[in-house]
Amino acid sequence: MTEVFDKDAVRAVLDAVRGEGRTALTAPEGKAVADAYGIAVPGEVLARDVEAAVAAAGRLGGKVVLKIVSPDILHKTDAGGVIAGVEGAAEVRAAFRRIVGNAKAYAPDARVDGVQVQQMLPPGQEVIVGAVTDPTFGKVVAFGLGGVLVEVLKDVTFRLAPVDADEAASMLDSIRAAEVLRGVRGAAPVDRWAVAEQIRRVSRLVTDFPEIAEVDLNPVIATPEGAVAADVRVILAEGGAPEPRRRYGREEILRSMRRLMQPRAVAVIGASNEQGKIGNSVMRNLIDGGFPGEIHPVNPKADDIQGRKAYKSVTDVPGEVDVAVFAIPARFVAAALEEVGRKGVPNAVLIPSGFAETGEHALQAEIVAIAQRHGIRLLGPNIYGYYSTWQDLCATFCTPYDVKGGVALTSQSGGIGMAILGFARTTRTGVSAIVGLGNKSDIDEDDLLTWFGEDPNTECIAMHLEDLKDGRAFVEAARETVPRKPVVMLKAGRTSAGAKAAGSHTGALAGDDAVYDDILRQAGVIRAPGLNEMLEYARALPVLPAPKGDNVVIITGAGGSGVLLSDAIVDNGLSLMEIPDDLDAAFKAFIPPFGAAGNPIDITGGEPPSTYEATIRLGLEDPRIHALVLGYWHTIVTPPMVFAELTARVVADFRAKGIEKPVVASLAGDVEVEEACQYLFERGVVAYPYTTEKPVAVLGAKYRWARAAGLL
Repeated sequence: MTEVFDKDAVRAVLDAVRGEGRTALTAPEGKAVADAYGIAVPGEVLARDVEAAVAAAGRLGGKVVLKIVSPDILHKTDAGGVIAGVEGAAEVRAAFRRIVGNAKAYAPDARVDGVQVQQMLPPGQEVIVGAVTDPTFGKVVAFGLGGVLVEVLKDVTFRLAPVDADEAASMLDSIRAAEVLRGVRGAAPVDRWAVAEQIRRVSRLVTDFPEIAEVDLNPVIATPEGAVAADVRVILAEGGAPEPRRRYGREEILRSMRRLMQPRAVAVIGASNEQGKIGNSVMRNLIDGGFPGEIHPVNPKADDIQGRKAYKSVTDVPGEVDVAVFAIPARFVAAALEEVGRKGVPNAVLIPSGFAETGEHALQAEIVAIAQRHGIRLLGPNIYGYYSTWQDLCATFCTPYDVKGGVALTSQSGGIGMAILGFARTTRTGVSAIVGLGNKSDIDEDDLLTWFGEDPNTECIAMHLEDLKDGRAFVEAARETVPRKPVVMLKAGRTSAGAKAAGSHTGALAGDDAVYDDILRQAGVIRAPGLNEMLEYARALPVLPAPKGDNVVIITGAGGSGVLLSDAIVDNGLSLMEIPDDLDAAFKAFIPPFGAAGNPIDITGGEPPSTYEATIRLGLEDPRIHALVLGYWHTIVTPPMVFAELTARVVADFRAKGIEKPVVASLAGDVEVEEACQYLFERGVVAYPYTTEKPVAVLGAKYRWARAAGLL
């Protein structure tokens, strides 16, 4: 059945507010909007004088709430403009006069339209339902605990608007205090459907009317019988809507990205024979890296560059060119880009800095306009270039890297890009690509995610970013990719959340990071807390098989490690398996009497390799166990490499039988454990020395991806 909202009624209210030059709706206007969308609010009457208030209270019956109605007073409570629990004519008269007096004292010039007389709602759980316009994700709906403590507790969750009934209901379970809504200490649970409907209807309202910047229903009184918004606040956006970013279709993105990441011919604008020049470094990397396609140097002052014919202009280059790499000063880019456009080159990689990052916004806008006119996709500017290892392509002025593998890495920062490079080399991580994004004048994370999602050489995508230019496009690309490949993100700038001024509680709560966190989780993206974690997740997730259930078992040679590993299990949202009696007895058969079964299973530190092997085999063969966490303690009885070799052999034996479970390990000991960890990593066991937290964090990331991908 098609749902019908009274959009004409809302349009009439919003136009009237705009016509008066206001951005905030009064309480009666907010009620009219709520009624048009079926958002439950209590009965109320606008009283313009004392006797009208007395009459209204009599008609409503019982206790009432009186609230000042003024287009100039946004926060009524701050102005002393709200009195609750009023009953009887005498109390209504006194409350009316006090509210009006408080308002005049608070804002002497404020216009007062009257006093809203509202039914007093029964006691219940106070929650907040709201919506804001996020600069990255657009319309976002919020839900959390409400009332006067909402900004103190900050127990709020966010979703992209609009949400359907299922998504709205999921928000009730996404706050820390979700148990309160289900009923605690004998209290009845709230009407979840009614609360979810308030969320869903608000999300539809802001989607249908983009000029609504913020909506606040706070508090919503949730009871076993329903959910009613005691206060409705609606704020309109100031000025017009921002210019929408140009969107490309999926096939358009894949077509251009294919020519960028798998080019047959590359032109270097600003190629040079002079050591120390960026154009020289780019040419050397392309040639020395073994790129098998055509490499065309472009420089009007040279005939030959590094043994290759140089061209005065890219328009002189014979045949098609897939990518033009720019290694010239910013002030010359626009003219050269025009020539690239006339040549029909589909991609321009802009290494030069000196654009928006230095305040030269007009110069950046000029090159974007040129690119759009000619149908060129721009990577950069202000980047180190990019690596496409399976094409032997190193189009950068930085250190070359050619170890092929399944990890695609992107970074907004050159420095982070080089950290990626060093980590990859030290850990022997094979990569499919490393891409700098810089100012993101055009090509963004969503373009690259769309490509890497389809790229057969890429198994995991990790992205460092400071912002998203188009959050919704990224979410669409992530939802398409995550069921097949993990997407890991390091979002910088977490601590700037909430810095902007806001006109509502919801707006104040919707700091950048709070919204990013929930919506990235909603999209199935694994968020890394730091740079090292992002790189480790990217390195490790392709190594681990997907778990088939929640039961995690710890097998350790050291009791202390077992306790720390148990803490890490809880911290990462994993579940320690409750060991059934028969399995407990089976483990006890392999460990000394002074060891401990249960979970963790403590085999003690003095045990020979056979004990490690027997218990690991049991953990892998029992179908009730879904993942293993191993804690190794360095002893002469079982040296590190002996432990590593036996563990790798046992895992390989079971893999050959078709039994694959994620196995991670923490190795404590002398420096030999470092070599043992590398040996294990290369054979499908994610192992780290000197830490109990890291292997479990990686396992937790794998579980988060498996859930997002629908595998659990």
